[in-house]
Amino acid sequence: MFMKWWTGFLSRTRSVRRNAERAAKGAAIALLAVALAGCALLPDEPEEEDLSDIQLPQISKKPEYEVTTKTLETKVTASGRILTAREKTMYFTLDNKRVKKVYVQPGQQVTAGQPLAELDVDDMRQMLREMQINMRQLELNMKETLRKQDEMDPVEFEQAVLNFEKAREEIAKFEADIAKAMLTAEFDGVVVSVSVQEGDAVKAYDPVCVIADPSRKVVAATLTQSDLGKVTAGMEAVVDIAGVGKLTGKVTQVPAPRQQGGANEPGRLDQYLLVDVPDLPDSVERGTPLSVSVIVSRKENAVVIPVSALRTIGGRTYVQVAEADGTKREVDVLVGQQTATEVEILEGLTPGQKVVGR
Repeated sequence: MFMKWWTGFLSRTRSVRRNAERAAKGAAIALLAVALAGCALLPDEPEEEDLSDIQLPQISKKPEYEVTTKTLETKVTASGRILTAREKTMYFTLDNKRVKKVYVQPGQQVTAGQPLAELDVDDMRQMLREMQINMRQLELNMKETLRKQDEMDPVEFEQAVLNFEKAREEIAKFEADIAKAMLTAEFDGVVVSVSVQEGDAVKAYDPVCVIADPSRKVVAATLTQSDLGKVTAGMEAVVDIAGVGKLTGKVTQVPAPRQQGGANEPGRLDQYLLVDVPDLPDSVERGTPLSVSVIVSRKENAVVIPVSALRTIGGRTYVQVAEADGTKREVDVLVGQQTATEVEILEGLTPGQKVVGR
């Protein structure tokens, strides 16, 4: 009886287990169906992008320069203009007078001795007339003194003569000053500018006008004080004129040192660097602006590198040399001349080597 019960129990247990397995399978199938149905509702996933053609940026490589040789020139530059080899800024030497008359205008041809301008010195002329009247009385007195010379004390006679001579010299000086009121041309030429008008008050050495001899033109430039000591007569120069181009010439004059204090004559050519240009075109007029480059030093076959390849740290000056196998090494160098773009290497490098820029 026990065996029958046990057999029936196992049979029921197996039946329940089979039913549970069927239910689990059914649930799994149902869940899979729901999942598949949900996936059908989702958008399609994008295809994976092909990145094989993308070029990644490379780390920038410092430039390399070949050590070369060339003719290295050091220059100083100055701005200037065309002037004439003979020109004069005219001025009065009388002080604090008014201009009575201006006789010329710019562009006018003048000849030597021709009046240019005149000062108002009527007050001086009135004083001169009074001095001349007094002088007549002094002359009469001197004639009487000469007649009585033998009766006079020698010292008294000598003093009378000195007073007479002094009065005569004062009149002569006054006449000379009045003559300075008329300004005249010193040579044949052209009036290139006039700086005063009638009625203007002028001081001694104030510019009145400029006359020039246009038959010979010259290049004139103004140097800075720092460059003044670098230039000497005879140095080669390059003159650049707009519309004409670059012309070669030679320095014929270096500016005179500037005087400290005192009255300097304005507009004198010795205040300029002068350059003689043999091939200066006749079409170039006085006053045309230009630039001048004076070659103060030149070296043939100089070993040079770009300035950007030179390195300094503390008191050390060196370069990075790029070897054929790709390696780099530091080399100390001794430098010579230096321009805005290149530097001369006196020791440490040879032509053909390569140096690394910054």
